[in-house]
Amino acid sequence: MVSLKLSSFTHFFSSPSTTAISHRSPIILRRRFRQPLAATFSAKSTAAETTKDKVDNSKNKVPDRVITPRSQDFNAWYLDIIAHAELADYGPVRGTMVIRPYGYAIWESIQEYLNVKFKETGHSNMYFPQFIPYSFIEKEASHVEGFSPELALVTIGGGKELEEKLVVRPTSETIVNHMFTQWIHSYRDLPLLINQWANVTRWEMRTKPFVRTLEFLWQEGHTAHSTPEEAENEAKQMIDIYTRFSYEQAAIPVITGRKSKVETFAGACKTYTIEAMMGDRKALQAGTSHNLGQNFSRAFDTQFTDENGQREYIWQTSWAVSTRFVGGIIMTHGDDAGLMLPPKIAPIQVVIVPIWKKDDEKMTVLNAALSVKEALQSSGIKVKLDDSDQRTPGWKFNFWEMKGVPLRIEIGPRDVSSGSVVISRRDIPGKQGKVFGISTEPSILEAYVKDKLDEIQSSLLERAIAFRDSNIVDVSTYDDLKAAISQGKWARGPWSASDEDELKVKEETGATIRCFPFEQPQGIKRCLMTGDPAEEVAIFAKSY
Repeated sequence: MVSLKLSSFTHFFSSPSTTAISHRSPIILRRRFRQPLAATFSAKSTAAETTKDKVDNSKNKVPDRVITPRSQDFNAWYLDIIAHAELADYGPVRGTMVIRPYGYAIWESIQEYLNVKFKETGHSNMYFPQFIPYSFIEKEASHVEGFSPELALVTIGGGKELEEKLVVRPTSETIVNHMFTQWIHSYRDLPLLINQWANVTRWEMRTKPFVRTLEFLWQEGHTAHSTPEEAENEAKQMIDIYTRFSYEQAAIPVITGRKSKVETFAGACKTYTIEAMMGDRKALQAGTSHNLGQNFSRAFDTQFTDENGQREYIWQTSWAVSTRFVGGIIMTHGDDAGLMLPPKIAPIQVVIVPIWKKDDEKMTVLNAALSVKEALQSSGIKVKLDDSDQRTPGWKFNFWEMKGVPLRIEIGPRDVSSGSVVISRRDIPGKQGKVFGISTEPSILEAYVKDKLDEIQSSLLERAIAFRDSNIVDVSTYDDLKAAISQGKWARGPWSASDEDELKVKEETGATIRCFPFEQPQGIKRCLMTGDPAEEVAIFAKSY
């Protein structure tokens, strides 16, 4: 048995009550999970409602309102979508989550894209242990200072007190360096480019599913180089991969840049970041890439013999994205009807809903629906045929809209007779997004569906760009900055002030420097705080 002793905490997270349910009706699941999710993941959540909704078990009964409107309560809306779209559930330890199959499928889409890009750039996957000697964490001073409040420690193993306490992996720079010291001896061993897909534990006090949980999934890359130029190029190359993923796959228009010294990763020389604007206009740090310099190699004495026979310390990087990206996708694209997924990362790109009223129509319609499914699947489209007869077509429409499926195909007896289908877009609600009479001839249907999926992908990105740009305010004074932040917007302005001034902004406004964007305006600039010359503009925002 392994016992965990938790550092710097005086209480354990309580587990929510578990109410038994006799069947798996999605409607009942929506109602049941709405309050437990909020109670589990939010430190300031309200008490659970005492009045239970009575749900008619009839297939014709659909609740009028199952999702809190975004404009009414963004956090409740977010938690509702996670529950109702069956993305995640709470774990028995408060602040942990169980990622359900649909939520994990989104994470798999992220993995599939990034895995290809990592291997194209010469990286290999491997795996490091989850338990790290505490002495490793202590070797790099700023690292232990930055992570100490979040550590989970193992002090007992096999029923006995451990000689040295173990850290449950919060990140892997320390154990990676321990192994690099054993593997790297000469310049011929460099560069060393690795990545691991793993879980990490950070004991957060205030949690939010996908965005900030005690345990989460991520990839973390670690590289070793013989020169500082190679390390810097690597760090920028990886943040560029994350940026392209955000735009091209997730349809999230991130702003890429460098973190301030105050916001730089503990133990890094430079941190590069992608910052995304969520639907409530808060910033989400969606991915980071760190130039570690020689900080860890000096702490662990990781050296190599260069071409001149001299012993040198290696130069390093680390970089990561996590399941936090799933939360970013929800908060960027979702609406009051539920989740809205970009087609390139959607687990299901097209759902087919067959419609019949009479028993003698059922098989004809189902056979036509199956033919459509097979035709689309053969062209590489991810398709779901909802041929269940426990729910009405209207219920199915609402359910798959809530799960964010980009396209819905409807097939009824008249459609079968005319050799056509009805296609509805998730991103355009109502009649405007519905087109009738699309031919079921495979080549025509496949081309139409692929074209519409591309249109949806582009539309979601364009919509997100417009929202982002309309909520960034250019400021030239501290008063301007405070006004912009008070309105819930991002503030962009020249900055060359001190770390103390940066902390003052955070204390007085709640906003932090999200980054110094790579794309900088030309011309002479004056710091918004001090009036001194400034070489760069910074973006300030409240964040998750």
